[in-house]
Amino acid sequence: MAVQARQTLEETRWLLSLADAHPTVAGVVGWVDLQADDVRAQLERFADHRKLVGIRHIVQSESDDRFLMRPAFCRGISMLQEFGLAYDILIYSGHLPVAAEFVAQFDAQPFILDHLAKPPIRSREVDTWARDLHRLSRFPNVMAKLSGLVTEADRNTWTLEHIRPYLDLAFNCFGSDRLMIGSDWPVCTVAADYAATMGLVTEYVSRLSREERAAVLGGNAQRFWNLKAAALPGERL
Repeated sequence: MAVQARQTLEETRWLLSLADAHPTVAGVVGWVDLQADDVRAQLERFADHRKLVGIRHIVQSESDDRFLMRPAFCRGISMLQEFGLAYDILIYSGHLPVAAEFVAQFDAQPFILDHLAKPPIRSREVDTWARDLHRLSRFPNVMAKLSGLVTEADRNTWTLEHIRPYLDLAFNCFGSDRLMIGSDWPVCTVAADYAATMGLVTEYVSRLSREERAAVLGGNAQRFWNLKAAALPGERL
């Protein structure tokens, strides 16, 4: 999967061109201005690109803690299902209560929570994040991505044991049928290389059944974004 990092239509077009050129890029999560008056026209411009499977806005960088509830933004979100697009929720853990309020408005819109909302692993705090994550997980149209965790831990000394309590809680909340592996590459490289980042989750799920491992390591992503199975090997989620 190729996921947006800059909030421009130019980057979305560029990511789609990469996906067209490289079969191993199974899908693109791009960006459109969901608050714009012409958001429908923006979505229509990309409607013929079969590899555009989702949209993301970098909400964690917005100064308004209730950005997700802005009427103009919600109006844009309400159009995504018509175009067959999921929405990636990129937030910090403190935004989780607002995220639950936001998701409650769209019971048929597929959502995926990026990076488990960046739990406070470095400080070993669990309770507030766990409570708020559990509340969000009650919405069946929300999945979560097991990614971006190494950068929330101590970047020099993290181990699976430091991160295990957060993975345990994620599985307790969402179950193996609503979680998927992800890397957050290249951001993850400030704390670990790609292999070590992915290895964190693959080692954790090694205790699960074969079917559960297959779901978390690829099957859930394929189902959520309706990806072609042939494009999955080698992709960076």
